[in-house]
Amino acid sequence: MIADFQRVLVLAPHTDDGEIGCGGSITRFIEEGREVYYVAFSSAEDSVPKSMEKDILKTEVREATKLLGIPPEHLFLLNYSVRQFPAHRQEILEDMIRLGNELNPDIVMLPSTNDTHQDHQTISQEGFRAFKRISIIGYEMPYNNLNFSTDLFVAINENQLAKKVNAMKCYRSQAARAYITEEFIRSLSCVRGTQLGIKYAEAFEIIRWVLS
Repeated sequence: MIADFQRVLVLAPHTDDGEIGCGGSITRFIEEGREVYYVAFSSAEDSVPKSMEKDILKTEVREATKLLGIPPEHLFLLNYSVRQFPAHRQEILEDMIRLGNELNPDIVMLPSTNDTHQDHQTISQEGFRAFKRISIIGYEMPYNNLNFSTDLFVAINENQLAKKVNAMKCYRSQAARAYITEEFIRSLSCVRGTQLGIKYAEAFEIIRWVLS
């Protein structure tokens, strides 16, 4: 199934979510010659430490996605306020529809349907509304997921995992968060790899799979 798509759209509620949930897979897809587009709906300025510039996450996401191999012109940064997405559902849906028409993706990667963060829920739900005619998979964020269905696995190698780890290190403003650490990233990749009998993998929930 992994050979059946060419254009990938990653929907990240906030800068860093896409790297956390599917950074290794992004790197693999790009190495295989696929096009990856990344949309961050918020740079979470209200969550930035007071000692740092408010827009620091915009700088960090540019660095991180570049390390993964995403071209700068494939990165889209929107300006919704963190933790306020439910109040802007229609605008978010309209942005998704616009981007879908512009980019014409084959598959969309977004937060799991069981993600409990209000912004992540909104992106997952509105993402389904916008892209329900194509394949959609939900990425894993264990610290938010009420539960998680491991329906699909993407095998990644050491080089791809290392790029994910290094991309997360770009988020200096978020360094205090446990899920940014190399230990966490590698541990989860090892768990998912062990389920396949390999070293590393990322797991996804299949929300919709379309064979055309």
